[in-house]
Amino acid sequence: MRVSEHLPKLAATAKHLGVIRGMTSREGEHGRATQLLHTGQLPGGPVDYPALGSMVAKHLGDPDHDLPGYVTVNPSTFGGGVIGAGFLGPQYAPMAVSGISDNPNARADLTIDDLKPAGPVAASDVDARRQLLAGLQGDFEKRHGGAAAKAHAASYRKAQRMIDNPGPRRLPAGRGAGQAPRRLRPHPLRPGLPARPPAGRARCLVRRGQPRRLGHARPELDQVKTLSQTLDPAFATLLSDLKDRGRLDDTLVVWMGEFGRTPAINNVAGRDHFPAAWSTVLAGGGVKGGQVIGGTSKDGMTVADRPVSVADFLATVFTAVGVDPKTENKTWDGRPIALVKGGSPIEGLVE
Repeated sequence: MRVSEHLPKLAATAKHLGVIRGMTSREGEHGRATQLLHTGQLPGGPVDYPALGSMVAKHLGDPDHDLPGYVTVNPSTFGGGVIGAGFLGPQYAPMAVSGISDNPNARADLTIDDLKPAGPVAASDVDARRQLLAGLQGDFEKRHGGAAAKAHAASYRKAQRMIDNPGPRRLPAGRGAGQAPRRLRPHPLRPGLPARPPAGRARCLVRRGQPRRLGHARPELDQVKTLSQTLDPAFATLLSDLKDRGRLDDTLVVWMGEFGRTPAINNVAGRDHFPAAWSTVLAGGGVKGGQVIGGTSKDGMTVADRPVSVADFLATVFTAVGVDPKTENKTWDGRPIALVKGGSPIEGLVE
């Protein structure tokens, strides 16, 4: 397996990586391609499709867990921001931790505001207010019913548990950077960077039993080396730490973008959107690592061996985590929609 010279630490973990070099689609616009990779569906039409994270949260999440079933850290703004739960309802929507806050410390650490109980309110008063709210919600549900009322009540109960449990108040980090293993702490010579890159926060969320997705960067030619120096230790440390803690075998790490970049350099020393032939990586639970699936032509312009569609890729992800990609969800009006429209798991990649 050949790995870029800018990713030496990741190369050392190659035995865990399933590299898919035959990805191909027709969508080269950020919004449409992002929607396709996260839902398996293109935008448009009457149905609001759920994100991959929401679908996993519905079929694998624990509704009684203190943390939401789907957390997205520093989500991309391409395509209009976070892709939500669609017709699955708000109880499966992602909690977006973006660092957008009036609190400068929250911006730096990507913590979440308003999870601490109001100081002046006595515990007995909090309980009384919650009982009043529960009574109003119960009365409304009896008289009007409906999935929306149940989803709202479930979401509110989840928020209450997060406030009551002090652990999730720093969701992305799980615990203070000074308490983390030394290799996971901020570099003293790079104080301007967030305490941990998204992959580092993902590691702590996984430690708490939290499914999530990883963000991805879109480097241009002159940024590849710089961004790789951030990606390489973060991704490699995430994998090695999961392995050390015995969690890699039951945690699937998905590394993907919405398309690739042209093999040829353009006239402004960059690369253009290129969905015809690109790569994704799977690692961890359910994946037979240490192999490359497919390949491009010598000039990188086409997939020459084992093309993989977006539907195939998503079917592989669901199969790896133990969910049948043909499983159907129901829309608000009872319309059955499979998790993946067409597509088959990549042969030889999933255990």
